[in-house]
Amino acid sequence: MKLIIEPTDSVAPLLSAIKSAKKSIEIAIFRFDRRDVEMALKTAADRGVKVNVLIAFSNRGGEEGLRKLELRCLTAGIIVARTANDLIRYHAKYILIDRRVLYMLSFNFTHLDIDHSRAFGIVTTHANWVTEVEKLFRADCTRTEYVPATETFVVSPANSRKVLGTFLKRAKKELLIYDPKISDKEMLNILQEQAKAGVEIKVIGSVDGHAPFSVQKLSGTRLHTRTIIRDRHQAFVGSQSLRTAELDARREVGLIIDDAKLVAKLVGIFETDWASACEKNALALPKDSDTRKGHSVTVSAKETEKTVQALAKKLDPLAATVKRAVKIAVAKAGDDMLHDNGVKDTMKRVVKQAVKEAVKEAVQDAQDTQDVKEAKKAKSET
Repeated sequence: MKLIIEPTDSVAPLLSAIKSAKKSIEIAIFRFDRRDVEMALKTAADRGVKVNVLIAFSNRGGEEGLRKLELRCLTAGIIVARTANDLIRYHAKYILIDRRVLYMLSFNFTHLDIDHSRAFGIVTTHANWVTEVEKLFRADCTRTEYVPATETFVVSPANSRKVLGTFLKRAKKELLIYDPKISDKEMLNILQEQAKAGVEIKVIGSVDGHAPFSVQKLSGTRLHTRTIIRDRHQAFVGSQSLRTAELDARREVGLIIDDAKLVAKLVGIFETDWASACEKNALALPKDSDTRKGHSVTVSAKETEKTVQALAKKLDPLAATVKRAVKIAVAKAGDDMLHDNGVKDTMKRVVKQAVKEAVKEAVQDAQDTQDVKEAKKAKSET
């Protein structure tokens, strides 16, 4: 078993995997913009490898690209299947080589995920997992039901809610979590109860509402992986966040591993990311004074508030969050910022972009919630 670490390892492990195939390649795609991976698949097909590609029926804003990818694959002699539309997303990402080596990925086949995001992949020859992914691939290609046979192969919506809930509950001392958005009520309740019971919980990502445990934003790179490390001896690595849509209404896949060396690597990476995040966020905290380059800089609370108000007026009043973010930035930058129009203009643009991204995320969350409701309604009617 091996661990792929992004962005460190980049695309090399995937290209090597495709190049190593002798008989078959089965690959599930949600997002895709890697020309190098596409050319590797075409080259494999040219040398007689049976290449099967399962492409999501949609991804938000990327359907046209997926359809073009299908046509290019067909032209290259690659067998193409499209997922059904019974789930709101087919978000799983994996490669099966010669029905022997499984590459289970928490990242898409894109430059953003591979080269600019914290993400992981598990490489394994575990016979049960290989068998399960064969079954899943066949079921999703033929649009038939998949029923998991092992709880260490985590598939949404088939078993993920039960398996991941149990995984969290069994923690005795510690949970280290990478998750872009934890918002499912049941999972939040489990985490809150575990925190009350004395389990140390650290989350790199974000959590809905007030969390009675530590949460930090990833520093220096984008967060895309969904990973949970329990008591430093087991870990879940996959594509599903602890969000209702990703547990109940989307195809998501992951593994629960207990390989000591891999888990230790994950712990080490988490601790490095955590320390970096804590350091960055500590530096961003407002202070009465700050010392940089040997100079003491004092920030007037009155002037800071005045500047914040001037900036906030330019924005759609998402007031409290915006004000707090600007206050932190002003406090960190010092007096010079208060009188520099160029800095103010830049600040406005940056904050507006942050608000725009927050709104986009909120809209997607709302859409996912609506999609879940509609999916449940449609299921009950049938």
